[in-house]
Amino acid sequence: MPAQTLVQKILSAHAGRPLSIGELAVVRADDVLAHDTTCAWAIEPFHQIATHVFDAQKIHLFFDHAYPAPSVQASHLHTLIRRFALEQGIDIITDGVCHQVMAERFLEPNHLLVGADSHTPTGGGLGALCMGFGSTDAAVAMATGKVWVRVPQTIRIVLEGRLAGGVYPKDVILSIAKALSSEGANYKVVEFCGPAIRDFEVPSRLTLCNMCAEIGAKTGIVPADAQTEKYLRAQNRFVPFERLRSDPDAEFADTFTFDLSAIEPTVACPPDIDRDVPVSQVEGTPITQVFLGSCTNCRIEDLEVASRILKGRKIAPGLKFIVTPASRQVYEQAIERGYLAEFSRIGAIISPPGCGACLGRHMGVLDDDDVCVSTSNRNFTGRMGSPKAKIYLASPATAAASAIEGQIADPRRYLPK
Repeated sequence: MPAQTLVQKILSAHAGRPLSIGELAVVRADDVLAHDTTCAWAIEPFHQIATHVFDAQKIHLFFDHAYPAPSVQASHLHTLIRRFALEQGIDIITDGVCHQVMAERFLEPNHLLVGADSHTPTGGGLGALCMGFGSTDAAVAMATGKVWVRVPQTIRIVLEGRLAGGVYPKDVILSIAKALSSEGANYKVVEFCGPAIRDFEVPSRLTLCNMCAEIGAKTGIVPADAQTEKYLRAQNRFVPFERLRSDPDAEFADTFTFDLSAIEPTVACPPDIDRDVPVSQVEGTPITQVFLGSCTNCRIEDLEVASRILKGRKIAPGLKFIVTPASRQVYEQAIERGYLAEFSRIGAIISPPGCGACLGRHMGVLDDDDVCVSTSNRNFTGRMGSPKAKIYLASPATAAASAIEGQIADPRRYLPK
């Protein structure tokens, strides 16, 4: 058999035959995801082709983007989706951001997820092939359990070296975005490999894969390994899996190597994901809001980093500091460890698990003159509210340090050497 990339191997298994790069194929889906926006748009096309879903247990509907409903319009969408879910016997999940909960509870290595959301690639951190599709494709997948794809090319990202103090996976993926640009991986798969990736635990890998959407990729993926097994065991749902890899002589679109030891705390400046600079170049920029949340960076590991920086300190006067845990599991872990009480004591606003302020619908909508440091994944004009507002993307460490100073700040001053 000719050499294959990891994505070719997974798609071939789901097509029931070997696939070549660039080939169009109908493939079987293991899971289908939609949420309180995209599911509403899928209901009508679904009813045009089917009366019943292919398997209610494999379809995961989330209320997370605007939940609890911040408007009558949002509440109406929830009602439409509830009726559809009841009709089809599908559970609605309200336990946080869909991508985080999928990683905690449902995704398995080498599985194929059809997701009606652009940040579906997040689950690639578990070695699953997680691809974003439109609502019509999701409707077809819900009806048939299948979807069509064109087998994408793969870009290899080789990670070497070790992270310096105060530098985190978010800084790594922002540096990659700068090097590749916002369109550098259009309809390609970004596969992370190299000696350094072995040290990245699954939560860090989820951050890397999540932001592959911002460089145009169809998805990102880290081959499943011992770290994957460790995570699944911690979630009490480990099932033995095949450790698939790209063949060494497979056809790759390109290969890029990054030395982690050369990366500094990094900030993406508005209004583009690839306007990335070391934090030292924008340090001192006044801000009005810090958002510690989203499917990119509000897992328990992120809250732990923020807690280490913020412990015993106060946030800047007048600053809005919003903390939104990514899932109910993370929320409860943060309660048990005392992080949420600690954040509340210093003046943070604690939001329920979900997308929160990330997409500018509720719980932190920006006004014209607002300047926000956000741990989320997008900083384009109008993303979090007013088109006149400015959004700087950063790691949880940089966000926490900036909350203390009321201006963009280098986190290394607040961490042990």
